[in-house]
Amino acid sequence: MTIRDPDRAPVPSTGPVRSTPLSERSPAPDLARGMMLLLIALAHTPYFLYVAQAGMVGVHPAEGGVADRIAQAFTLIVVDARVYTMFGFLFAYGIGQMYARHRARGTSAARARRLLRRRHLWMVVFGAVHALLLWQGDIIGMYGLIGLVMVPLFLGRADRTLKVWIGVLLGLAALVSLAGALAATGAGGAVATQVQRASIAEPSYLASAAARFPVWVVQTLTGIAQSSLPAAFLMGVLAARHRLLDEPGRHLVPLRRLALWGIAAGWSTGAVVALQHTTSLEFGPVPVLTGVHFFAGIFTGVGYAALFGLLAHRLGERATATARPVRWIGALGRRSMSGYLAQSLVWGPVLAAWGLGLGAHLSSWSASVLAVLTWAATVAGAAALERAGRRGPAEVLLRKLTYRPARSRG
Repeated sequence: MTIRDPDRAPVPSTGPVRSTPLSERSPAPDLARGMMLLLIALAHTPYFLYVAQAGMVGVHPAEGGVADRIAQAFTLIVVDARVYTMFGFLFAYGIGQMYARHRARGTSAARARRLLRRRHLWMVVFGAVHALLLWQGDIIGMYGLIGLVMVPLFLGRADRTLKVWIGVLLGLAALVSLAGALAATGAGGAVATQVQRASIAEPSYLASAAARFPVWVVQTLTGIAQSSLPAAFLMGVLAARHRLLDEPGRHLVPLRRLALWGIAAGWSTGAVVALQHTTSLEFGPVPVLTGVHFFAGIFTGVGYAALFGLLAHRLGERATATARPVRWIGALGRRSMSGYLAQSLVWGPVLAAWGLGLGAHLSSWSASVLAVLTWAATVAGAAALERAGRRGPAEVLLRKLTYRPARSRG
């Protein structure tokens, strides 16, 4: 494979730096982001069942009817420990696209990196405000911090260097999962669940904010230490450099391999964890199974992104590419930050004890239905913005904060 110099700009074009027009965006990343938000919604709602006794796996309730067990099994197999690595991959892919676009328009490498640094700093601020006001599980700040660390270290590195470091980080992630499994105790899962649900079960909003923010700080810092998200980040940078999702027709073989083996790895390990959680079957110590489940999720998240690349390629050859559901989900993907933040307006104010407290009356299946309905509402909102030719409010604000200072410097 030819190693390219990522900092060598093509022939520059004149004019101010601007974001890509909606009509010029590649459909695959947007489809992936739009569907990713559905998986994120399904991943978050179990945290808000704050009166249910959690089982040994994550925060899923220990008991439930048939519908609840089906919902739990689906989430464990398809969603848990998969979505965040998919988000990390797509986040890095977007960074690669943005950097390449700036360089193609004549922006110097130093200025393009300054813009990325400013954008990631503001993402950390967005995440901190989001966590303080609504939800300690915020991931915007975590990925902003990863961008601050990883971009200076790796954005301009050769393909071979990225591949070596992907291997190193995957090895470290495996060691972290193993160490966590060996150090885990039966009481550890219960304590972790209590910490996660403390702010949710708190009837006072101010007290919930005081409990929520420190949890977010710890989770944001440990997101890098676990190595799985940085590994997915480097995979996304490498994929963006070779336009894996922008030009899926040129990369069908690697996309098929990533989708097949990545999803197979995650779903098979997830099925084992789901069976142990929802039935009387036992396959081994829960910490060990969840450690393997977590590690396999790295590959599944990337596999999901590859799957949407293949889907976008197939849709591009058919009339269904212009079907309304496809366009609407893509519209949400183009406004993924706004859609993500909009979900929190349901989770906290509607489900938490400091809000309406509906989480005390739901079970796994009904919470999953609420997650799907919430996601559907954000799809409808994004479609309305698309028809009006408007971007998402969070994206607009982040863009203003990122670019205005840079323009004032000339």
